[in-house]
Amino acid sequence: MQQQNGNEATRTAGEQRSPAQSVHSAPGAGVTNTATASHSTAGSTIDHLAAPVVQFRGVTKKIGSKTIIDNLTLDVPAGCVFGFLGPNGSGKTTTIRMLVGLMSPTSGDIRIEGQSIRTHFEQAISKVGAIVENPEMYKYMTGYQNLMHYARMSPGVTKERIAEVVDFVGLGGRVRDRVSTYSLGMRQRLGVAQALLHRPRLLVLDEPTNGLDPQGIRELRDYLRALSREQGTTVFVSSHLLSEMELMCDTVAVINGGRLVDVRHLHGQTTGAGAAATEELITVRFDTDQPEQVHALIPGSYVEGTSCVARATRSDIARLNAQLVQQGIAVYGIVPMRQTLEDQFLAMTREGGVRHD
Repeated sequence: MQQQNGNEATRTAGEQRSPAQSVHSAPGAGVTNTATASHSTAGSTIDHLAAPVVQFRGVTKKIGSKTIIDNLTLDVPAGCVFGFLGPNGSGKTTTIRMLVGLMSPTSGDIRIEGQSIRTHFEQAISKVGAIVENPEMYKYMTGYQNLMHYARMSPGVTKERIAEVVDFVGLGGRVRDRVSTYSLGMRQRLGVAQALLHRPRLLVLDEPTNGLDPQGIRELRDYLRALSREQGTTVFVSSHLLSEMELMCDTVAVINGGRLVDVRHLHGQTTGAGAAATEELITVRFDTDQPEQVHALIPGSYVEGTSCVARATRSDIARLNAQLVQQGIAVYGIVPMRQTLEDQFLAMTREGGVRHD
């Protein structure tokens, strides 16, 4: 089956059946505004040597004469929370729509665990659960009835599995209530539960924190990180909320104007290994009772309030600390000064135009 024809046929059928605009490429594979998929996994560590879960290879999307996505090549490693960041209109949603089969690339290919969405769409999408834009549900039905409805689309989903995902997202006390009574945060949680029914290898979320209050954002962040660490699921999440992505994600890719700008590792990784990492220059702040004297001892440093800021390697920092203590200077703290994700993002996206999703 060719991916394009299969998508168009199933998309039409989904629009007739469900308010969630379900796309059924194969029995048990629902990828939609809220989608489910199969295949279980386990593990809590990120194996960056393993084959990527998702591979974008030269993906371009044009609408008329306008290029929306321009030659995107990107790997998403297994078992991590991977952030896909960009300004509004940068191409995030277009990329996600191509990833889940709601839109076809003009050129290039996307592979999910080695399966091409162009040539083996059903096999590829069977590994995916997704919420694209908003999680639409049958509002006149209860949360549990909605989950039962979607569970029937795939074989092997038991009542025990439904209870498991309900407990995971914290909806146990309200799952028997009508969805029409749910807050936005509760509907988001129900959408995540539905997308997880079939234990997807890849969970795709498009701007999942939109409209959530701070408590709802924190709860969603905790669910996604637990999902990655406890079950080994790869989470691909798009957003423009930089502070939240910095807390949630292991790695982020930045897109601007339809082009990939950079990929940054945030948690649990270094830019080098062994001696190379030890000798990397970093900016640190020495909090001390005698900043002027520290400044005199460290070439190239400068005083900032009650602190002295300097550039040094890790081995130099240890040596400098010992030297300051030997000279009777009280060192209250040594703090690395790193750019926030917001600072890095603004620097990376300052240049270039912005396209529309």
